[in-house]
Amino acid sequence: MAPEALRDPEIDPLATLVLEPEVLVDLVRRARATGPQTTHYAPWTGAPLASLPQSTPEDLAAAARAARSAQRRWATTDHRHRARLLRRAAQLLLARQSDVLDLIQLENGKARAAAVEEIADVVLGARFLARNAGRLLSPDHRPGLLGPFTSVRVAHDPAGVVGIVAPWNYPLILTLGDVLPALAAGNAVLLRPDPQTPLTALWAAELLSDAGFPDGLVQVVLGDGPTVGDGVINHVDHLLFTGSTPTGRMVAARAGGELVPSTLELGGKNALYIADDVDPELAAEGAVRACFGGTGQLCMSVERVYVHRAVSDAFRTAFRRRTRALRLGTGLDYRYDLGSLTGPDQLARVVEHVEDALSAGARLLTGGQQRPEIGPYVYEPTVLTDVGPQARMFAEETFGPVVAVHEVRSDDEAVAAMNDTRFGLHAAVWSRSTQRGRAVADRLRVGSVDVNDGYQMSWGSWAAPQGGRAESGWGARHGAEGLLALTRSRTVAVQHGVHHGLGPGRVLSGPPERWAPALLAALRAVVRTRQ
Repeated sequence: MAPEALRDPEIDPLATLVLEPEVLVDLVRRARATGPQTTHYAPWTGAPLASLPQSTPEDLAAAARAARSAQRRWATTDHRHRARLLRRAAQLLLARQSDVLDLIQLENGKARAAAVEEIADVVLGARFLARNAGRLLSPDHRPGLLGPFTSVRVAHDPAGVVGIVAPWNYPLILTLGDVLPALAAGNAVLLRPDPQTPLTALWAAELLSDAGFPDGLVQVVLGDGPTVGDGVINHVDHLLFTGSTPTGRMVAARAGGELVPSTLELGGKNALYIADDVDPELAAEGAVRACFGGTGQLCMSVERVYVHRAVSDAFRTAFRRRTRALRLGTGLDYRYDLGSLTGPDQLARVVEHVEDALSAGARLLTGGQQRPEIGPYVYEPTVLTDVGPQARMFAEETFGPVVAVHEVRSDDEAVAAMNDTRFGLHAAVWSRSTQRGRAVADRLRVGSVDVNDGYQMSWGSWAAPQGGRAESGWGARHGAEGLLALTRSRTVAVQHGVHHGLGPGRVLSGPPERWAPALLAALRAVVRTRQ
């Protein structure tokens, strides 16, 4: 792309703070994309942000070949070398944080504090992987069939090329935060960022190159889901997909047809319970963070709040007041708590859900208004009560700054209501008694639960897995589980003593009428033992 193509007089003036022509040209060079250009728009103003070429099927195939070639060399590196590069990537990310914070905000529209969460999470992930990946991926020994005469070792080999089809809502966490575990496990990556947020992904690819990761190891392709995202499945050995449940169903079917293992994080309708022993002010402060982080466009954010009737009035008053106090606006600084929704489709869904609920008898506690004077897709943080099952937002994911508050009379009623969903991603519980909070958490059918926090403690604890159940997907990020999912196990069993006449395994040789009765007698003895 020539620099002149980027000097569009209609380009959003905000973008000129970071998107100088030379910067864009350097970023575009990180992509395998030779097709027609597509214009990307800034959520804050609706004005064009950048024009980028799109990837063709030939680009996709070439990217996959280059990734596979690089992976064969990368798989031979030792874990100490990978750990050094992971630490270097984290250091560079912190050193260059201002640039990527600007990019995240310009592409996604979120407030700057929410963008900081993305940097923090990736740095913590790099640190966890640098410290633990070598140990978790080392071959481990297992009990053998014939005790000391059989040694069994399980190795964890790289899957090969890992495909990442990333969403727009957390463009650094859900690109670089997934790329790093794949690289730590010895894989190459074929990354397709969402068309709304390609620049952040390209910036991340450049960061990895500067950190010392080999050229070709991370390939970025650009384009929409049907054209490019779907094609990624044909070229990879494992797929990481984050998106809606309807799209996830199609991705799972395609991946299954190609026998490509997948990790899917899909939709949610996350719930929070406020028990009757809490300080309502403290619980309301936590609920605001849980509901409106990332402008509500967060997979783990809360959309349903169940509050015990004993503290219901006090909590609603505090929650309404704190929600109304949130600062709503757009800017590359820390003045605002909430930013903009990311595009017209998200705004339309939020408006439709709120209007539908109100027409079905719900009551508005606060919010419920678009704010076009701030930005074309800005919507106030909104709290509703009396939202019944006839309303779409009662069971459907809104994915915006909208929450419904319900009253319950007991822990049992709260658990039943929280579990009454086809999703199973995340939940939260607030109680002065951590024992009581744990007891409620243990009854919830979700992949993760935070007690006395919204979502940050469980998501940020990289040693623990994060994943969904039911229509929220399968597989996990983070922890040993997320890392080992990107490998393929190889079992090697060695029988000792065979060549010296000592191997008990020789009992299985010869005519079966000789060894079969002995084997069955041994099995009867084994099942009678308590060990």
